[in-house]
Amino acid sequence: MINIKFTRKNGMITRFVITGHAFDGKHAHDIVCAGVSSLAITTVNSLESLAHFQPLVEIDAVDGGFLDCEIIAELSDKQKEIAQILLQNLENGVSAIADEAEYRNFISVTDHDL
Repeated sequence: MINIKFTRKNGMITRFVITGHAFDGKHAHDIVCAGVSSLAITTVNSLESLAHFQPLVEIDAVDGGFLDCEIIAELSDKQKEIAQILLQNLENGVSAIADEAEYRNFISVTDHDL
């Protein structure tokens, strides 16, 4: 199962951690994994290209199944606004996958407030 945990501080998403594998299909045919991976990588890349800062990112490049992205930089108000739009979009996307009846056994989305 893919587990996605969003962490919020003062109502703002400051981190997301994705762990696990969906095992919804054979290698390269796992639509749940592909959807989550696409949303997550696009979010990380967009934080860099659109919000103009580099989040702290840790991945397991060998086995996969792990992505930790944390916003630790001091950001301008504009950067914060863009970052929150991107992070909320990620949360909306993975939650939509998790809400689909045929996929809910493969993905879990949770929130944690600091």
